[in-house]
Amino acid sequence: MPTPESPIQPVPFIDLQRFEDGFLDRWAERCAEISAHTQFVAGPSATRLEERLAKLTGAPSVVGCANGTDALQLALRALGIGPGDLVAIPDATFWATFEAVVNVGARVVTVDVDSDDLQLDHDQLLEALDRHRPTAVILVHLYGWGSARVREIRTLCRDRGVHLVEDGAQCFGSTFEGHSIYAEAEVATVSFYPAKVLGACGDAGAVLCSDAELAETVRRLGNHGRTSHYGHGLVGWNSRISGFDAAYLDLCLDYLDERIASRCRAATRYREGLRDLGVRVAEVPAGWEENGYLNVTLHDPVDRPLWQARMKAAGVGYGTVYPGAMSKQPGCGQHLAGAVGGEIADTLCRGVLNLPLFAYITDDEVDRVLDIARQLAS
Repeated sequence: MPTPESPIQPVPFIDLQRFEDGFLDRWAERCAEISAHTQFVAGPSATRLEERLAKLTGAPSVVGCANGTDALQLALRALGIGPGDLVAIPDATFWATFEAVVNVGARVVTVDVDSDDLQLDHDQLLEALDRHRPTAVILVHLYGWGSARVREIRTLCRDRGVHLVEDGAQCFGSTFEGHSIYAEAEVATVSFYPAKVLGACGDAGAVLCSDAELAETVRRLGNHGRTSHYGHGLVGWNSRISGFDAAYLDLCLDYLDERIASRCRAATRYREGLRDLGVRVAEVPAGWEENGYLNVTLHDPVDRPLWQARMKAAGVGYGTVYPGAMSKQPGCGQHLAGAVGGEIADTLCRGVLNLPLFAYITDDEVDRVLDIARQLAS
């Protein structure tokens, strides 16, 4: 029983301040070096980061950029997607996936998600390809894993001559059948938003390309279309990664394995504990090794407010990733060219609840969250 002298501490939904011993000292040294050489935009830190990311992921070429949303837009533009095109996306994802399509001048077709793995539904994608004939598909690898049918979706798109962009914002460090998910992608994108498994000190992103020519187009588009300093072969925009973000990410890569291991331990404890309580938890599909990015509990939409209220009263943070289907967002308007299904995505979004999960969350913190879940489930 807690006493006034030993109050129960809150459990945050995410805590970005749990640094490893010596991390901040090493980061201070990097900052001093960047400042001394005024390497504030791209530069040697970005080059080193891109090389390390390519080696780690198996992607032939990697181009750093300003953020994950830009990464999607750069990928689409580099593939030639623009006005007059349709792009199919999952109906349950972050809004950036939708707006990236709109921002390159294309229109969106939403496709429902699979009720088992919560990813883009292969069979409904096939229906979308037949009915709407999109030029491209964005496959979003959500929650720290991806589709159980990822290879089938890749084959389907390849056979139909449809470009496939893989949005890997949430799955960095996860693997499918023992291999990096990025290695076999035509083009994939990453967000390094600070809350991600591999997060920057600000906004940053990257595009992972299957060939050097595509990577060069991406690089030019993100650097004002430059062919030389004042030569411009394309109309692009400014989406260069900063020297500080690149250096921070490079440093974080030294600790990535430990951070992912910590996350996965907590994710497993949640999954096992909640399953024993009869709480439905999203399961990682066969073949996938998750990165521990997100805990996903699934509730009847009528019951979720009670869970939210109890967690809030107990000082436990929570998330709802994501609370609304794309096809139901008020911003869709004329940008939505069609929707295939959507019922599963809508139910998922109205019932999803995410419990605290981050690198170096303690066993005591996980136990406290599970204790509250036990009370709610009884």
